[in-house]
Amino acid sequence: METVLSHRGRAVTAADITFIRQLIAAHPQASRRALSQRLCEAWNWRQPNGALRDMVCRGLMLALHRAGHIELPKVRHLPPNPLSGCGAARPQPQWAGIDDSPVRVPLAELGPIDLRQVRRTREEPLFNSVLEQYHYLGYTQPVGEHLKYLAFAQGRPVAAFAWSSAPRHLGARDRFIGWSAQARRHNIRFLAYNTRFLILPFVQVPHLASHLLGRMARQLSADWERAYGHPVYCLETFVDPQRFQGTCYRAANWIALGKTLGLGKDAPNRTPNRSLKEVWVYPLTADFRKRLSQIA
Repeated sequence: METVLSHRGRAVTAADITFIRQLIAAHPQASRRALSQRLCEAWNWRQPNGALRDMVCRGLMLALHRAGHIELPKVRHLPPNPLSGCGAARPQPQWAGIDDSPVRVPLAELGPIDLRQVRRTREEPLFNSVLEQYHYLGYTQPVGEHLKYLAFAQGRPVAAFAWSSAPRHLGARDRFIGWSAQARRHNIRFLAYNTRFLILPFVQVPHLASHLLGRMARQLSADWERAYGHPVYCLETFVDPQRFQGTCYRAANWIALGKTLGLGKDAPNRTPNRSLKEVWVYPLTADFRKRLSQIA
């Protein structure tokens, strides 16, 4: 049957639209959220961890509404957007205050390093605060699947990692994997993107960065599966060559793939509107290409 609309990998046919119209008619008092949840249940549309794909489904229904295929009920509640409006902004993390006395020792003398996943723990505010205070990009609230890590040594934090869902389109990476567009849409969840990596500025321990990258490569997939119900098979990150050389990634055996095209989401006529970044990846399994190219 002919596809009327495609949204986030879901093809919608004329029969699907008829079903959604009937669902709306059968529940005239239901909110948009309630209708989305009912549609997810009817389609058994779930995330790998079993949760309903409610937000994606709402986006699909809104796209159908805007295209004139269905008529959604009026919005009943519009939550305030902390990122919009004059002077409105998401509250910045409060400074937690940590011991910033210098740490200058060889890695072997640093002592045990405790690498903790801190999202949804009492230490998450400390993570947010450390990134806001010390990372040159500051702290931004991740969306989608993501995990946060703090590395502790000698009783205090020495490093931080942020990981999130991978960008959907990345030419150098996609060519390296060799997957089809359909496989990419289906398997993009099996990649994790290192959005932030910070060695605190008062920590001067040679080889600590590459050591922690190695630790992360051994730990992340299992943590991701516990959080989201699926593993990851490949890691990726961007390095700004105007600031960094990627030395620690190279020392940890990551692979440099080339540079981005500098095209943001709002790039008009495919004209670069962002600085070029180097793309680095780290496969976690020997058969990562096969795993990522499969379509169940």
